[in-house]
Formats: sequence, structure tokens, C-alpha cells
Amino acid sequence: MRTEKDQPQHPMQWVPSLYLASGMPFYAVALIAGLMYKSMGVPNDQIAHWTGLVGLAWVFKSLWSPFLEAAGSKKMLVVLFQLIGGAALGLVAVSLQLPMYFAISIALLGVVAIASATHDIACDGLYMASLNNKQQATYAGWQGAFFNAAKFITLGPMVYLAGYLEKTLAPAQAWTIIFAIMGVLLFGLGLYNSWSLPGIKNTTSKASMHSIFVTLQDVIMEFFKKPGIWLAITFIILFRAAEGQIQTIGPLFLREARNLGGLGLTTDQVGIAYGTAGTIAFLGGSILGGYFASWLGLKRALPWLILAMNTPNLAFFFLSSSLPESMTIITAALAFEMFGYGFGFVGLILFIMQVVAPGKYQTAHYALGTGVMQLGFVLFKTISGDIQVSLGYKNFFIWVLLSAIPVLILTRFVSYGDAPPGASKSDETEGLVKTADA
Repeated sequence: MRTEKDQPQHPMQWVPSLYLASGMPFYAVALIAGLMYKSMGVPNDQIAHWTGLVGLAWVFKSLWSPFLEAAGSKKMLVVLFQLIGGAALGLVAVSLQLPMYFAISIALLGVVAIASATHDIACDGLYMASLNNKQQATYAGWQGAFFNAAKFITLGPMVYLAGYLEKTLAPAQAWTIIFAIMGVLLFGLGLYNSWSLPGIKNTTSKASMHSIFVTLQDVIMEFFKKPGIWLAITFIILFRAAEGQIQTIGPLFLREARNLGGLGLTTDQVGIAYGTAGTIAFLGGSILGGYFASWLGLKRALPWLILAMNTPNLAFFFLSSSLPESMTIITAALAFEMFGYGFGFVGLILFIMQVVAPGKYQTAHYALGTGVMQLGFVLFKTISGDIQVSLGYKNFFIWVLLSAIPVLILTRFVSYGDAPPGASKSDETEGLVKTADA
């Protein structure tokens, strides 16, 4: 039986803060770290390599998610990893003042990533265990809105403030302040959530480590027994080929000096362009993409969603060819690209949800599918710097456009069939992996 507070807090007192705390460390690692290293003179290939490797934490998080059920309290896990993440962001700020700042800060960003990935598992488990089905649907919009609000905060005000500080301070000092602020914000959210979160206990806390391991083994074996799974995995990985590269190199191109083929924007200008119009366009594209897929159905919509996600990358080819100085033109081009990114990305989520996940362990297999999805992003993010250094910016953006062709071809071959036989859930084993992050 569930154990809760006698008078649990209203969901609006904790759902927004829970998912704001989920998004902030993710975007700090995935987006903000690259801009910081660019300001500090780190080469593009090194930025892509190391920030890509740090992102592996989100790839493999489903492998340790069942073991979190051995903890007695979901709330304790959530608060603990928020506090660890906030402290680690604060230590990143301190490390920027040290001689070996790059190696030390990368290691600390790895701690942030592991804490954040583990937090995601626990916070989704808390959300599902604390709310009934109707409440889960009611507050799902707030869940997504505040996760993406973290993107607006980090790419908008934080990057803008970094650019403002860079005008009077050395980049290391400017970014020390930024990461210190983010660390304090996340730590503060942890303290707030220690009060606001419902005190949900893990229902499977008495399960032995051996039984959890056996279940995890069965989850993985069943995943790879699915018909057509290897083609589906290839499709998922290639779906993110262009995106993983453009999301990594695009912001660095904006900051690159004009004599080196970039736009030469200041950090605060990047914050304005990406954190305002870009974020709004992404959210609008995501909403409309969902309605579009619902209207046509996944099989008919998927080729169009892939085109929608990748064709707007022409915006970066245009920017690298014309090198406009007008911020209006640059911001409009980035908004166009981000709209397409949001619109098309819906296709991948639906493919994992409707094609890959169905079966005995639907929740866990969805988590494994999203892990493969993150692997595709990390793989192409990691190699993007080498490709850009070899090709230059203009040819690199042509390469990115070509990278979308294989996944478009694969839409003709992947299966869109119904869920495989045996799709009924086993409550006893499903509970062990219920907190796998979706």
C-alpha cells in the first residue's frame, strides 16, 4: 500500500518545481557548457567530444533505474539528487578558476549528468505514484512547460547575463558567476522540494537486489527479441544524425569570429536569439507537430515530420553562406530552424511509444527506447566537431542536410505494426521498473 502524507500538497505546489529542477541541469550540460567553453577558447572538436561523452549518463540511466526501487522513499531520492546536482554545478563554477579547469569541470559536469539522469528516473516515478491517471493527464502540460522553462532560463537570461558580464570580466569569471547562480537555483529547488513533495514510499522496497537484477535482465532480453528491433534501433539512431550535429555546432558557429566563417555574435546576442524566439518557436512546433501526427497517423506523418525536422537546417547553410549582420534576419532563421526541430521531433517520440515500447514491459522498453534515442544524439554530437573542423562551417551544414537522407529512406522499411503478442503487463515485474524515465 502507498504511504503518503496525511495532507499531501496540491500538485501545483510541487509539479512545476520538480520539472524545473529536472530541466535545469540537463540544459546546463547539453547546451550551456558548450557556449561556456567556446567563450574560454576551447576548440570545437574538444567541446563536441567531451560534452557528448558526458551525455552518456542519459543513455544508460534505464539500466540502473530498477535498483532505485530498493530505496525506501521516492521523495528522498528526488531531493538528494537535486542537492547533489546543485552542489556539483557550484563546484563547476569554482573549477573554472583552476589551472586544469577543463578536465576538472568536465568531470564535475559528469557528476551533474549522472545526478540529473538519476533524478529524472526518481522524479517521474514520484509523479506517477503521487497522482492518479486523471491527475497525471491534467498536470502533464505543466510538467512539459516547466521542463522547457528551464531551457528558456538557461539559454535566455543566463546566457544573456554571461554575455553582459563578459564585457567587463574575463570569460572564466563571467561563467563562474553563471554556474554559481545555476547551482544556487538548483540547490534552492532541492530545499523547497524537501518541503513541497509528497512523501511517497517505494512499494517494492522489500524486493531483493537479486530479484531486481533478474527482472532487469528479462527486460533487456525481451527488448532485443522484439521483431524488427535492430532496424528500429538503427532508425532511432539515424533520426538524430542531423539534429545531434546541428544542435552542437550551430551555437558555436554563431559565436565564431567572422574571419573564421562564423557570425561573430556576442554571448548575450546568442542568448537573445536562442532563449527568446528560438525557444518559443520550438514549443510552438512541438505542439503543432503533435496535432499533425494525430491527424495523419504515425506511418503517413513520419516522412513529413523528418522533412520538417531537417529541411529547416537550410537556415544554417543560408547563414554560413551569406553571413548576415542583421540580428532580425539571424533570429528569424534560428526561429525557423527551431520550429522545424520541435515539429519533427514528435515523430521520434511517437515511434518509440507506439512501435518500440508495446509489450510486456511497456514502461521499461519505452525507457530503453529513449536511451537509444539519446545514444543517437550523443554519437553524432561527439563526432560533429571533427567533421566541422575538417569541412569548415559552410560545407559542414551541407553535410548535415545530407545526414537526413538515410533515415528518410528507412521510413520505407521499418515496421509500423501493432504491438506484439503478449502485450499484457505483469504487475509484479512491471512495478520494479515503473520509475524508468519516459
